[in-house]
Amino acid sequence: MTTRFRRFSRRGSFWASAAVLALCLWASGAPSVLYPTYAAEWQLSSVVITTIFATYPVVLLAVLLVFGSISDTVGRRRAMLMGVALILVSGVVFALAPDVSWLYIGRALQGAGAGLAIGAASASLVENNTSSNPRLASSLTAASTALGLTLALLVSGTLAQYAPLPEQLTYWVLVVLSGVVFVAVLAMPRQALDARPAPWRPQALHVPRPALRVFVVSTLAVSLAYSVGAVFLSLGASIARELTGATNLLVIGALLAISSVMIGATAIVLQRIHSHVAVVVGSIVSIAGLVLLELCASSGSIALFLLWCVVGGVGYSLVFMGGLALIARATEPKHRGATLSALYLFSYLFQAVTAVGAGVLATGLGLAASVDIVSPIVGVLALAVGVLAVRDWRLRVRARELITP
Repeated sequence: MTTRFRRFSRRGSFWASAAVLALCLWASGAPSVLYPTYAAEWQLSSVVITTIFATYPVVLLAVLLVFGSISDTVGRRRAMLMGVALILVSGVVFALAPDVSWLYIGRALQGAGAGLAIGAASASLVENNTSSNPRLASSLTAASTALGLTLALLVSGTLAQYAPLPEQLTYWVLVVLSGVVFVAVLAMPRQALDARPAPWRPQALHVPRPALRVFVVSTLAVSLAYSVGAVFLSLGASIARELTGATNLLVIGALLAISSVMIGATAIVLQRIHSHVAVVVGSIVSIAGLVLLELCASSGSIALFLLWCVVGGVGYSLVFMGGLALIARATEPKHRGATLSALYLFSYLFQAVTAVGAGVLATGLGLAASVDIVSPIVGVLALAVGVLAVRDWRLRVRARELITP
């Protein structure tokens, strides 16, 4: 007698896809609290730490270039399963790491896993959304990634400060979580294209011409969020430790987690906000956050560091979910996986450049000087995003007025 494997409904698939996004950010953030520990134990400079961090987006970029459209061919479910499996293996590599080279390998596996899973999961959220709110998918994407990052920072900080085997236990937690998410994705129903996958071959990422203008606005908006996140995740723990004097890893993890809590809370509370309004307001708030970061770096105030985490998290959430909502409405299902992968490709490129640049400057000139240089550059990007979003908004309003008699 055989027992039939019970598969999820659309609602279950929606939440399984959200879990994949949360896992991707959990994996990305898991090492962040431990970077100062690695630096002290293995005598690593800031540039080494930030290149370890940047290995994730660099490998993710390479995977997106080759495999960006794979979920449009083999199905969202299969792409997510492959990605989650690689993240699980990355946890094992980090847990067993005897030296710094293994950290690079672990980050590479995380980047490859996210590259396969994140575009497929984002598309799956849009396609399995049973709510009447079309912006729920983009809001939940922001909330899920924020939840994953928040828990990663808090769990890593707690285990690193108080548990035995501080450099291993957090990654065994990641391994277990990856296994649970893998089973959840396995329970998703097979799509028509998932049941009979077409032969896949590498192909260039393609953005449909009608969606090109909104793609530029959306991509720059998400890139702004990721650039702010690069400074936050690659140097945040070091800034908290060196500039504000915080030494307890749980305290550092909790401080960093405040930002991701604000990302998730903003996405939930403002999930119905107009997409263009979200991008414009998010750009302004991001500039304010960068000003606070500058003041924190010059004064060493932990209160300003805390305020930066709050304001920066709100700005990140608004530009991220606004950018995703814009592109989700402008793409057809048959191109959605490739288009979202292209968006993530450019966004992670911005993240990698920001992280490595900040690390090089921090190593050569010091943390405070690095912040003084990087913050204005990211601020210019924020200004450009706000201006382009307003322009796109006006063009859309004008087009509707011409159509309406």
